[in-house]
Amino acid sequence: MPPQCNDLNTVLSDEFLIPSNRDVGATTSTVPEENADQRCTYLCGNSLGPLTKRSKALLQEELHVWGTRAVEGHFAHPYGREWMNIADTVTPLLAELVGASEKEVACMGTLTANLHLMMAAFYKPTAQRFKILCEGRAFPSDQYAFASQARLHGYDPNEAIIEMCPREGEFTLRESDLLDLIAKEGHSISLVIFSGVQYYTGQWFPMKTITTAAKAQIGEDPLHSITPQHHFFSLSAKHVLTASFVSSKGCICGWDLAHAIGNVPMALHDWGADFAVWCSYKYLNSGPGGIGGLFVHKKWENSLLPQYAGWWGHDPATRFAMPPRFSAIPGAQGFQQSNPSVLATVSLLGSLQIFKEVGMMGPLRKRSLQLTSELEARLMRSRFYVPINEVSAQCHVSQDGTNGKDGTAQQGKPGFTIITPRDPESRGSQLSLLFLPPNSDVMNKIFNALSAMGVVGDERKPDVIRLTPAPLYNTLGDCERATSCLEDAFESLTKVTER
Repeated sequence: MPPQCNDLNTVLSDEFLIPSNRDVGATTSTVPEENADQRCTYLCGNSLGPLTKRSKALLQEELHVWGTRAVEGHFAHPYGREWMNIADTVTPLLAELVGASEKEVACMGTLTANLHLMMAAFYKPTAQRFKILCEGRAFPSDQYAFASQARLHGYDPNEAIIEMCPREGEFTLRESDLLDLIAKEGHSISLVIFSGVQYYTGQWFPMKTITTAAKAQIGEDPLHSITPQHHFFSLSAKHVLTASFVSSKGCICGWDLAHAIGNVPMALHDWGADFAVWCSYKYLNSGPGGIGGLFVHKKWENSLLPQYAGWWGHDPATRFAMPPRFSAIPGAQGFQQSNPSVLATVSLLGSLQIFKEVGMMGPLRKRSLQLTSELEARLMRSRFYVPINEVSAQCHVSQDGTNGKDGTAQQGKPGFTIITPRDPESRGSQLSLLFLPPNSDVMNKIFNALSAMGVVGDERKPDVIRLTPAPLYNTLGDCERATSCLEDAFESLTKVTER
């Protein structure tokens, strides 16, 4: 562990290329010219992690190999990264981050494509158990995938999908409510699938507890006859997965780890999760549109093979012999379809090497807890901060994505609250700030003011700005500057509104 891990005033790694104030368009009226070329206050790693020097160098190496070796780079590589085995460079590191064995992890595809692959393999609804349980207001791409998979099996998404929403006037889910719903509806639920960390609120769901509760819901009627469309036949006769077999294991439990991987520690294998999917361009800093990944628990290795096979999931010993019959790689890597992008993979590799050098999630989580707590404490000292329990129930998030019961701007002074859980064990790095009054233009004005001062967060309309101090490259100074700029933005806004 680097000695600077406990020094919040120093970056943990100097490998990251952070844009300058000038780069992000900070204005000279708010950022003095002498500070224009200093690094901006980048608190947006929950959306897109910054480029690492390591990734940039690896990309340049691969472009050189492409230019000098061309197709031979697949088999003879001057840096020992033969392209046909390029995923092997990142698989062990990804497995360590999610708490799995290498055979349980595949670096491949993109998140939503991988989600469809996993749902095709695991969502086997029956007349008794056909429902999908997820959090309300999940990331839209997940919502679209859930609905399309339900329709694919002949179900109305309005009947097949249970969206778990917070209580009236609250912004995050209570663990007790989650467990009660799973116990109540478990007999009808085929698939429980949540985000590890909720993208909008930043809530880290109790992953182990939810997985355990889902797996305990064993209740398929053994007399129920399975129709042909409910069977899944692999290319090997011994690998047959039916809806009755799946439900005999309890509810299937899957996870979208887009905002969890690289952010919070996980132990997917030990927790017994069936599958998980993720992207890598947020906390893993692989670059825009970076390569995704998936996890399939070892318990499925001998009973589940891919429904949509591709040649990169075939046994590498005979892959280039081009046999007509598919012979899957055991485990998650059998779900690979096409060879992964080398450029996308080495871009990820550069960042993962830095994760490994700083000690992976143990020291990173410790530093993350400290930074986010420091940011929270400074935000709560603002004279514009409104405690969450004082925010009226009329500010609750409705299912159409607006705040407030009637969708109109509420009266009141400009301010903000924090809708991310106060409990550090129920959140990752991110804090989500809800701006008041709801459905006014306060958030947009504050966001623009922060941007002009070189503070980069991201907005979620109509009223939320997410700020994320990432432990690899953010410091206490970033937290202090962000809160100081936020205060200045509010002061300027209130002066204008009081005129």
